[in-house]
Amino acid sequence: MGTIHHKEKWECNQYLNGAGPPANQERPNGGRAGVALKNEQSIVGDQPDGDMKWISLPRSLPCYPHCGTIEIEYNFNDGMQTEKHPRPGKPFAGFRTVAYLPDDREGNELLRLLKQAFDQGLTFTVASGSNGSEAVTWSDIPHCTGFTNPEPYFLMTVKQVLKSKGIE
Repeated sequence: MGTIHHKEKWECNQYLNGAGPPANQERPNGGRAGVALKNEQSIVGDQPDGDMKWISLPRSLPCYPHCGTIEIEYNFNDGMQTEKHPRPGKPFAGFRTVAYLPDDREGNELLRLLKQAFDQGLTFTVASGSNGSEAVTWSDIPHCTGFTNPEPYFLMTVKQVLKSKGIE
């Protein structure tokens, strides 16, 4: 699930991530580099290669007794950091976790959006820990990781965060 960065996307992402505006270069379509149009390209994150799988469970989440549950499993193996990570060429520790959504219309729509975020490399990142080593960790997209009551507006909050990243 690696991502290939086209020059225009990379420059735009550097700008969107606070690295300052890119050089004022012509793009093949006549536009300027660094101007990300919604239909032209999307934000690409620095998530390492990993897997996202999901299954439906017959068990209900406490706040959603009317339906089953979608269990999402994320898995990242140990690996080597690339130029998009804190210490290129150095190892990072993998990560495995699960998250839950209600298996209803709203939960399935959110699953579609979360899959898009994952495919764009926005769900996880590689970060330095307090002990100085790097590991895969969550980015800023909230997930319900326990089989408990999510906060009342959890699904709406996740949708708002995804919308802020251009995922609708």
